[in-house]
Order: sequence, then structure tokens, then C-alpha cells
Amino acid sequence: MNVIADSATMLRRNFRHTMRNPVALFNGVIMPVFLMFLMVYVFGGAFSVGVDYADYATPGLMLTTICYGVGATAIAVNSDMTTGFINRLRVMDVSRAAVLNAHVIATMLRSLVAIAIVTGVAFLMGFRPAASFLEWLGVIGIVVLTVLAIGWLTVAFGLAAKTPESAGLAAVPLMLLPFLSSAFVPAGTMGPGARQFAEYQPFTSIIETLRGLLTGAPSAGSAITAIAWCVGLTLVGYLWARASFTKRA
Repeated sequence: MNVIADSATMLRRNFRHTMRNPVALFNGVIMPVFLMFLMVYVFGGAFSVGVDYADYATPGLMLTTICYGVGATAIAVNSDMTTGFINRLRVMDVSRAAVLNAHVIATMLRSLVAIAIVTGVAFLMGFRPAASFLEWLGVIGIVVLTVLAIGWLTVAFGLAAKTPESAGLAAVPLMLLPFLSSAFVPAGTMGPGARQFAEYQPFTSIIETLRGLLTGAPSAGSAITAIAWCVGLTLVGYLWARASFTKRA
């Protein structure tokens, strides 16, 4: 029970820090909304994807929203380690593992709120999903699994980095990876090399699963692949984070 109570305390601390960090709020909410506007209203007419571009791009923008919000998590985790915050917990009756748990939970909650906002904006721009109630539950489930996986990977990046600045840079590949997937254009339209990478990287299967669910035509194959990627990445991130945390703390 101490871990749960301590995690709740650390979670409140993380939210206070988030509200005092305008850059985190900008990257987590404003930037994805701007990207939605840019892709749908500016570039959307240039892409031929067979459906309304708002319907095509929204699943990819959901994933992009997650990735744009994780830089603040990596920096916050690293700051906790480098400023001596973790060491101060040694003399207190506080579970140090609660710090990691709180960062992951805070990342999940921030991402879910940001995705809800981006989805609301997508509806205003013409997004019209055909998903049933059960398919919407599937969308939520895949999103939660994805945020959990990316959250633990980000925490691991933050622990592995030497400084807060390098921790922020470590999260940049996650921000760029959606652009090398089927988020904004079909992978089959890409050039050699890029096409193969896009087809087999984890984000594509996640995006295609979300797209299938939202259009009312889910694919069991894509869903199984997406869930497998999420579970695998979560385990890698968790084990890496715990090993780095134990070593540094």
C-alpha cells in the first residue's frame, strides 16, 4: 500500500510541475493540434489516400500526439536523478520505485487528455469515424497500451541519459518515427527502403489497427501485431528503466 500512496503523492508532484512548464503543455497539446491543421488543411489536398484525408490522418495524429508529449517526461525523470531528488528519498519513508510509476502514469494521463483534444479538433475538421461502441473501446485499449509502452521507453531514455538536455534529445526519434510510418501517407507509396522500414516498424501496425477500428473494418492481423509490439516495448522499457534506476539510485 505504501507504493500506491507514494505513487499518488509523486503523481500530484508531477502534475504541479507540468502546469508550471509551458513548453510541455505546448508540445503535448498545441503542437499536435497545429499539426492536425497543417496536415488536413494545408497538405491534405495533395495526398490521394482513397478516403477523406481527415479520416485517414487522425489515427496517425493520435500516435503523433503521444510522441510529442514524451520529451518532458524524459527530462523530468533525468532531473530527478541528476538533482539528487532520488537520493533525498533514501532518508524518507518513501518508495523510490513510486517515482518511476508516477512518471509513467502522468505521461499516460497527459497523453489521453491531449488525444481527446486532438480528436475533438479532428471532428471539427471533418473526421467522421464509422466505429461502433465496441470498436471505440478497442481504440481506447490500443491507445492505452501504446502510451504505456512509450511511457516506459521514455522513462528508460531519461534514466540512461547523462543530462536533462541529452534526455530531451533521446526522445526526438520517437517524435520523428510517425513520419516514417503510414500515419500520413500509405507505406506503399514511399520509395525503396523507406517503404520497407515503414511497413515493418511498430508504429505502422498500431496506426493501421486504429484506422481499421475507426473505419469499422478492424483487421485481426494488424491488431495482434500491434498488441505484440506494445507488450514487447513495454517489457523492454520497464526492464531497462528498472535496471538503470537500480544502478544509478
